[in-house]
Amino acid sequence: MSLRHGLLGLINYNPMTGYEMVKEFNESLAYFWHASPQQIYKELDAMEKSGWLVSERIMQTEKPNKRVYSITPKGKDVLINWVSKPEEGVTKFMQGKNPFLMRLAFAGEGSDENALQMLHEFKDQYLSFAQSMDEVNMNEIIADEESVLGKKVMKYWKIVALHGEIVRKARLEWVEKAIAILENEKDELNEEN
Repeated sequence: MSLRHGLLGLINYNPMTGYEMVKEFNESLAYFWHASPQQIYKELDAMEKSGWLVSERIMQTEKPNKRVYSITPKGKDVLINWVSKPEEGVTKFMQGKNPFLMRLAFAGEGSDENALQMLHEFKDQYLSFAQSMDEVNMNEIIADEESVLGKKVMKYWKIVALHGEIVRKARLEWVEKAIAILENEKDELNEEN
């Protein structure tokens, strides 16, 4: 999958400006795909050059001019073709790249205190992230969008939101158990001395 396909999917719902695209991306896809505004603008230009999108410049007197992107029939075909093919990178999805886990795998070369500090920092940061996710009422957002995009489309957004909810809970459970393992071991060593 590429960022282009995600952006194409969003524009398929509704023509929008680059600014609106960045905002929409941050309110939906950013929960599972990171992209900077610069990357999004670069991809919009590339998709237009590929014929997947067209843009219209709208002149405004009170505000800066804007450029509104719309999907083309070619872009719609690319989107449908992409969603119709089975994902080839399931193994990549399951394995992923996680620098934190890579560091943790070798944390035994350092002190347990360092590893505990890493895990506590991870937990604190993750709790902050999870709280920000919990503050977003996905059911409310999905209900609002359902009236515009339809039940069929929103059914899949519900499935993606469910994945996020379960993964957040699992990561929190994991970090709490990891901390407990190291703290219990530390307590056992202290009792022996």
